[in-house]
Amino acid sequence: MTLPSWLYPLLFLTGLAAGFVDSIAGGGGLITLPVLLSVGMPPQTALGTNKLQAVFGSGSATWHYARAGLIDFRECQFGVLFTFVGAAVGSLLLQQVHPDLLRQIIPWLLIAVAIYMLVQPRLGEADVHPRMRSIPFHFLFGLGIGFYDGFFGPGTGTFWAMGYVLCLGFNLTKATAHTKVMNFTSNAASLGVFLLFGEVHYGAGLCMGAGQLLGARLGSKTVIRRGTRFIRPVFIAVVLAITARLLWQNFKR
Repeated sequence: MTLPSWLYPLLFLTGLAAGFVDSIAGGGGLITLPVLLSVGMPPQTALGTNKLQAVFGSGSATWHYARAGLIDFRECQFGVLFTFVGAAVGSLLLQQVHPDLLRQIIPWLLIAVAIYMLVQPRLGEADVHPRMRSIPFHFLFGLGIGFYDGFFGPGTGTFWAMGYVLCLGFNLTKATAHTKVMNFTSNAASLGVFLLFGEVHYGAGLCMGAGQLLGARLGSKTVIRRGTRFIRPVFIAVVLAITARLLWQNFKR
């Protein structure tokens, strides 16, 4: 598929905006995937291209959070392993079935997340005592959320961040940083599957990826500088935006 040259600046700006938002609160796919579909890409190619550009954003954000000392890679190494496996399996299954069931269920889970955040205004302000041990947490969440991201995707960062806050007791800044490690892992695993099936538009993906690199750098530096008080309202807004879009898609169907 050949895209007209005038679309590439638009794709770059789309990647820039998505990288900024995604590095703070997740939900970048809410911006990028509709744009890729709107330029006429088949759904599977749009999903594969979306994973290519997302790798740049999540990788950039991970790099900057790691340099700021917000990521403990030893603690999340099992999460990387199980997330990779879950995402690869999810993307393989996506080649065979359509994710309609998840599209109907996920908005209600996201609504529950938003309500919980609103009624717990101090949630994620500081580290608290963990409710789960790290290995079983990363086993369950890695396989589960990794599979979900490979199979469908919207809200993945939200679920990871809430899991780190509620189950491991992370503050929201630390949770956001570790979420990017898992996002990068699931994006990379899914991308490998889409590349295997030839469902990636390299020109569009690389152009958006360049925007993602810059946007993720700006977003992660903002989080590092401003912390939890800045993340919280953005996080809730993104959750509600993802929910509204998914409910609208269900309604149209």
